[in-house]
Amino acid sequence: MKKFATLCLLALAAAMVAARPAAAADCELKFTLKGWAAFYKTASGSGVITCDNGETAKVRLEAKGGGLAAGRSKIDDGHGRFSEVADISELFGAYVQANASAGAGKSAEAGVVTKGEVSLALSGTGKGIDLGITFGKFIITKR
Repeated sequence: MKKFATLCLLALAAAMVAARPAAAADCELKFTLKGWAAFYKTASGSGVITCDNGETAKVRLEAKGGGLAAGRSKIDDGHGRFSEVADISELFGAYVQANASAGAGKSAEAGVVTKGEVSLALSGTGKGIDLGITFGKFIITKR
């Protein structure tokens, strides 16, 4: 009976260690994005996700949406910060986007996109003529 109790305690301890959540990672996105809008806004680009746990990934970006928008823009120096995740794979997929932007010549753009419990704060500067309020999808896929 003692051996059985000891084995049960060892199995329980092993299960508790295995069930421990993985350490959270802070991840950032550096990207370029260019696109246009005429009532429907579309943009595409590429970037690199870097996490403080050593994980990195080259990514393709796509933004699509509707709303009141007109113009074209190019973001050369985009930055994004993700909410903490357990693994870089949680960052890929389609995010819901809400956005506000304004600019002529040099422009600035900022927004937050979400996918379930993961959120991404985006900012960037670039060139173009852009005015509008847009919404839609922001999609991140691994290259």
